[in-house]
Amino acid sequence: MKLNLNALAAKPLIGLVELMRLAHAGVDISPIGQMLIEKTAENPNDANALLDLGIVLQLRGNRELAMQVQQQAIELQRAYVFPAKNPTLRVLALMSAGDLMANTPIEFLVENSDIELTQFFVTEDLFTVAGNLNEDLPEHDVLFVAIAESEENLPLLKQLEPILKNWDKPVLNQPEKITNMSRDAACQLLANIDEISMPETLRYSLESLNSASFDYPIIIRPIDSHAGHDLDKIESENALKNYLTQQNYNEFFVAKFIDYRNADGLFRKYRVMLIAGKPFLAHLAISQNWMIHYLNAGMAEDAKKRAEEAQVMAQFNETFAQKHAAAFQKIYQRSGLDYVGLDCSETPDGKLLIFEIDSCMIVHAIDPIDLFPYKPAHMAKLFAAFQQLLHDSKK
Repeated sequence: MKLNLNALAAKPLIGLVELMRLAHAGVDISPIGQMLIEKTAENPNDANALLDLGIVLQLRGNRELAMQVQQQAIELQRAYVFPAKNPTLRVLALMSAGDLMANTPIEFLVENSDIELTQFFVTEDLFTVAGNLNEDLPEHDVLFVAIAESEENLPLLKQLEPILKNWDKPVLNQPEKITNMSRDAACQLLANIDEISMPETLRYSLESLNSASFDYPIIIRPIDSHAGHDLDKIESENALKNYLTQQNYNEFFVAKFIDYRNADGLFRKYRVMLIAGKPFLAHLAISQNWMIHYLNAGMAEDAKKRAEEAQVMAQFNETFAQKHAAAFQKIYQRSGLDYVGLDCSETPDGKLLIFEIDSCMIVHAIDPIDLFPYKPAHMAKLFAAFQQLLHDSKK
């Protein structure tokens, strides 16, 4: 994939999809960052360029500076428009300031569609003392709450709850439903469903961990950590003490570890998106390691793994989705979310094993086609279902 810097410079707003596609393909995006710096030097009020620059900085691993640049953009402008060629629907996505895990990456879901997307950044200064909004939101046909559950986002979600209760346009993913997606609340939400196994996750302070006793092995992670950052499997009390001495966090989630490897000794993790309750497979990661993420599972390096993923995707509706249909339906009913993702697997006795349920899981179609020729068609079905959800909500 070649970098056409002139074409990117001509765009008012590049956006996450194109920038991540380039970075994922191994293209050096630093020239884009330099071009955007020059744009903002020429026009310090170019909020679009600042927002794009913040994304480039995040993708290059400079989170702290990225957040500063993003904040500059939001202070200049809250709304960012991704136009469609022949728009038939205007969707407003409410966003929070933050990194790439702070919001549902909705740009991927409506790319090249007939949907005009406006991302609007909500910050605490948007609310009046009386709890109303102190400025009008952009015109829209459907409102989608893209703000993810996190400690930092909870105040925003709580403030939005009463405002969106009686909104004059359809609202998808109501904020009070998103607040149930924390790891400890989610396992309570899905408790006592026969078809599901989701280990109880409890929240511990650093002080309480030092005096707690557990049935090892356990899984531990800091609050609000994602993508395996500081996640570990702990086998003993001494191992827990060693883990804690290496951490700079005050609160952690702890859950019982369930060995979910298959008969061949490999672990498999499915990312399933529920769209209006219907399951779609976004990917299947296969690894020798229990801590699986698609990028560290070696899928690109192993043709045998890709062949299995292709087969599972092709047969998903008749196999995995059908086997766990009751579980998916109950998750949809209890979560109340129009669009939500599951990272899951199966227990040895055939139950759906839930690792995480969240509204902000990333799904995309940016994997290289030469290695993953089977993916575009499946992702197109997922995206079409999401877009249909948006259109149907307007009716």
